[in-house]
Amino acid sequence: MTSLDKPTEETTEADDARAVTEAALFEAFGGVRGMVETVLPGLLFVTIFTLNNDLHMSAIAALAVSVVLVVVRLAMKDTVKHAFSGVFGVAFGVVFAMMTDNAKNFYLPGMLYTLGLALAYIVTSLAGVPLIGLILGPVFKENLSWRTRNPGRKKAYTKASYAWGFILLAKSAILFPLYWWADTEQLGWVLVTLKIPPFLLAVWLTWVFLAKAPAPIDVFAEMEAAEKAEKAEKAERERREQEAAGTLPPGSSEGDGEAADLRGGRHRKA
Repeated sequence: MTSLDKPTEETTEADDARAVTEAALFEAFGGVRGMVETVLPGLLFVTIFTLNNDLHMSAIAALAVSVVLVVVRLAMKDTVKHAFSGVFGVAFGVVFAMMTDNAKNFYLPGMLYTLGLALAYIVTSLAGVPLIGLILGPVFKENLSWRTRNPGRKKAYTKASYAWGFILLAKSAILFPLYWWADTEQLGWVLVTLKIPPFLLAVWLTWVFLAKAPAPIDVFAEMEAAEKAEKAEKAERERREQEAAGTLPPGSSEGDGEAADLRGGRHRKA
């Protein structure tokens, strides 16, 4: 290897690590389709309500489109976790709005969830178990190995969790005053506007922190390797015990005999 080859290989490895990180984040957070499924019900609700101020029609339309998104994913045999979370969020919003006869309350469950999630990110980071690490650990096949065996990765997860927490906290600081002071249409359009940009910022920061972090430890591969080694060791131990007892099945040492014959042939030639 020349001095010119090494930087090229290191660059390739770094590019591969970034690609793996991008793919994992894309899978964990649903990608473009997940974002569409998150935005569409709320967008439909505020659009219909802005046009006719009909709470029931707006709520039914938002819930219906959420159900359709789940059905489409089921028909395509795709993962439904993001679509299902959207259905539950919209359903809670519809119940709140209908029970109070206040269209603005359609957004309240989602706002409370965002605030709770922001606090969860910050509190778990302070506790040394950053939430983003708990979410992404299984995706990267490292589970919780980053907590004790990969301090650089734990640091990256902590930074990312703080980023998510403070971004969501800032979003809540904008939305809750509007909940009290603005009307339903104003709150709805601001909320729809703030759905994607904070999310993209948090995902981008997570990618930046993890791209610079050490590679994840694949604990699944380690377990498989340990299991194979244990089986091989057990087989070797049983073979030796059989040899010692003189009960080794015929043909078991055929390979050894052939190897011995070859060695003997080489000695004779010499």
